[in-house]
Amino acid sequence: MQNNEMLSTMKHIKSTNQSLPEQVAAQINQLIIDQNIGPEQKLPNEFELAERLNVGRGTIREAVKLLVARNCLEVRRGKGTFVVEKTGQIEDPLGFAYVKDKITLAEDLMELRLRVEPWAAQLAAQRITDEEMPELQARCEEVTRIIRSGEDHGAADKAFHAYIAQCTHNSVITEIMPVITYSIEMYTHFRSKRLLEDTIRTHTQITEAICARDPQKAYEAMYKHVAQNQDGIDMAKQAVVEN
Repeated sequence: MQNNEMLSTMKHIKSTNQSLPEQVAAQINQLIIDQNIGPEQKLPNEFELAERLNVGRGTIREAVKLLVARNCLEVRRGKGTFVVEKTGQIEDPLGFAYVKDKITLAEDLMELRLRVEPWAAQLAAQRITDEEMPELQARCEEVTRIIRSGEDHGAADKAFHAYIAQCTHNSVITEIMPVITYSIEMYTHFRSKRLLEDTIRTHTQITEAICARDPQKAYEAMYKHVAQNQDGIDMAKQAVVEN
């Protein structure tokens, strides 16, 4: 690092109220961006990072621990420190797995889904590419196949909704959709035969509307689909009462 770059870095570090490891973690993040260090690529070693940022190796270790906890980095014993495949993403970022009242959680998520997913479907209908249409149709058909086989379709259902988010070509929607649809697998096993048939029908309507590039029909079909899922939550609530 050139002297003027090092002075700039140290000035930034000293001008904030964060702890030194937190500041250094931010500097390492910036280094990853500036040097285009991609997923699965190795960072400079501890000694080199300490020299570049003009801090002790102990501070580098603490900063790396922070970034590992945030799912930005991965330390591989004997190999070094690497950027993770999906930087900053964790499977359960809001800690839903630790929420005791899953029924209330599902209802809260349903309120959010009713407001976000119809709009996402509308956007997907406007932006989907010709190349993406066959994949969306395939995911819709996969949910149908699994339902017909009598298996739990929760994971495939989530994948279907995630792909619709991808078709919006909006990076924020794509990243938050797994959080919004967390509740899907919580109550799929409570669905009646009628609700399962409703899922097949509305998934098909959503897919057809998006592939026809009809935003209004896509919005309406998705709203209808998500609203019907409330019946699954009601069945889950009844099962809890009976137990």
